[in-house]
Amino acid sequence: MEFDPPVSSQLQEFLDQYGIRGREMLLPALLEAQKIHDFIPREAAAYIGEVLKVPLADIYGVIEFYSMLSSQPRAERVIRICTTPSCASQGSGKLVAEVCQHLGVDIGEPTVDGRYVVEEVECLGLCDHAPGVLIGNDMVGEATLDRIFHPEEHPRSEIYADQRYLLARVGSVDPLNIKEFQDAGGFAGLKTALALKPEEVIQVVSDSGLTGRGGAGFPTGLKWQGCAEEERFPKYLVCNEDESEPGTFKDRALIEGDPFTIIEGMIIAAYAVGANKGYLYIRGEYTHSHEVISQALEIAAGNRFLGENIQDSGFDFEIELRSGAGAYICGEETALFESIEGKRGFPRVKPPFPTTHGLFNQPTAINNVETLANVALIFNIGAEKYRELGSEDSPGPRLFSLSGDVERPGIYEISKPLTLRELIYEKGGGVRDGKQLRAVLLGGAAGKFVAPDGLDFLLTNQGTREVGLGLGSAAVVVFDEGVDLRFVLHGLGHFFAHESCGKCYPCQLGTQRQAEILDRNLRGQSLPGDIDRLKDIIATMTDSSLCGLGQTAGSAVLSAIEICPEYFGIEEGARD
Repeated sequence: MEFDPPVSSQLQEFLDQYGIRGREMLLPALLEAQKIHDFIPREAAAYIGEVLKVPLADIYGVIEFYSMLSSQPRAERVIRICTTPSCASQGSGKLVAEVCQHLGVDIGEPTVDGRYVVEEVECLGLCDHAPGVLIGNDMVGEATLDRIFHPEEHPRSEIYADQRYLLARVGSVDPLNIKEFQDAGGFAGLKTALALKPEEVIQVVSDSGLTGRGGAGFPTGLKWQGCAEEERFPKYLVCNEDESEPGTFKDRALIEGDPFTIIEGMIIAAYAVGANKGYLYIRGEYTHSHEVISQALEIAAGNRFLGENIQDSGFDFEIELRSGAGAYICGEETALFESIEGKRGFPRVKPPFPTTHGLFNQPTAINNVETLANVALIFNIGAEKYRELGSEDSPGPRLFSLSGDVERPGIYEISKPLTLRELIYEKGGGVRDGKQLRAVLLGGAAGKFVAPDGLDFLLTNQGTREVGLGLGSAAVVVFDEGVDLRFVLHGLGHFFAHESCGKCYPCQLGTQRQAEILDRNLRGQSLPGDIDRLKDIIATMTDSSLCGLGQTAGSAVLSAIEICPEYFGIEEGARD
């Protein structure tokens, strides 16, 4: 097929190598085309469709779904400024205005010379270095006008722990030196696991009490058993590194600081369930993480930890790295499958569940980064010792992302139960500059606000349930007395309205109406009955939405109404 102008040789070479695999290579091909042209020209889209046998209409549907893809020229470098809670509370809105004024453009308008365009985006995983900015492939923490145009070194999260387990090697070994990794205990757990039968590996994980660290908290051993018992092949193992919950950045630190641990956990999981192919899906904004894990996969394969007959065990396993392109919904496991398959990231109706009908409609086990790091740890120290960490109902160490108006933001590895108050005031140094606490957002945008007098509960599964909360992604965002929660809620409302995939009506319409009411409330222009309408909308989304996005889109709002009724014009004593 001839094109005028001709399609770049680089894109042709990419598709010559991978095009035979069909539609599943659509997102990688579009990302390759955008890397070449800074956008996806129609000629490139048509050529991709011709090779992969995908209708052009479907291709444009995918391009329009992912915020990091564009079918129109933008600029050589996109300046993406985060405006979600952690960054907004640290002045990202003011920074957007300063950058636009400096460049003489409005948001989304390219500069005259075509070099820059400014975009407001959702969480970049730089919450502890707020405000966060992504310029091309460069991450900028604690961004200022000067730093944006003179980027410094890649921002690293501060690590805090009484004793390190999951983060033992982060910062102490070269993340891409496989010998240093092994000298520090790496792959010892894999050796132990491969000496067992697959069913014995699953039993060890079940005995450890490990639950998923991605937010749902489902027992890992039970998930693996469901996949292992399926007799259909092939089976798949998927690592979910689409860490896009606002306030969460722990998985990025693991991937960048100890990538071989994640590979080790994936191999153990794949061996347990009988999968010979794995996918590691990493969010598109994590450009540095992508580079690190890509190199780590090559090194692991070169040392016979991936591929055929791993370490003479008779087990074959390969991992393919996939990149997202800017879609919060793809953190939902079935939406992630759709993305890998070359489609828009729409969540699927459950059941059937991934363990029976997952990626490519085959039995699939999917775990997040921290969960897989725990798997490697379990086989390194043993299930019995592992259960001595954490609590009876939440065994093992857990990573918390602490950000906002706190003296020591960073990642906290907690191996002994503590309360939210202890995390903020004893570990985190308290509220910044000696100010008073306004509220804490626990669990990210999908979580709930906690009042200053409600911090004395244990950060465990049972401890949070007892007070009507949940750990979620273990994100903790602190807001001081100077923060107007109406502004924070306005940002959350727009976040969910922007990130709703639109597949189900309750979420698609509900998030839009929720954002409108929160906007009116911020401007002081609320209409009579707005609060009742808001509660009805949230109840409908919670009960009727297809996936967790819509089901939790109003959680933070309802909790804010409860702990700060004055922000909604509700007088004390007038609450339900």
